[in-house]
Amino acid sequence: MYKKNSGNNSDAPQQVTRVRTPRKENGEVLATVENLLGANRVKLRCMDGVVRMGRIPGSMKKRTWIREGDIVIAVPWDFQDTKADVIWKYTRPQVNWLERKGFLKG
Repeated sequence: MYKKNSGNNSDAPQQVTRVRTPRKENGEVLATVENLLGANRVKLRCMDGVVRMGRIPGSMKKRTWIREGDIVIAVPWDFQDTKADVIWKYTRPQVNWLERKGFLKG
């Protein structure tokens, strides 16, 4: 008889995930994508309580897809606080880690 695997493989080593956290010294904040506005623009709800218009730079637009509900790192512009640049997008396991460690409020 073969033992049926229930998908719970406790013999496998735990996978270590490295998660990039926002760097406060660079002014980075966590944000949630609320709306896709078109023309590489998104509406962001930042963790500091401000709703900003985010811009997705071309280098990031070519390699990652950003959808509504994604968690990203944004850098607010120093001369216009209502706008920001999106510099990083988190994957689902990274978002789970951020929630466990208390980075995401709510």
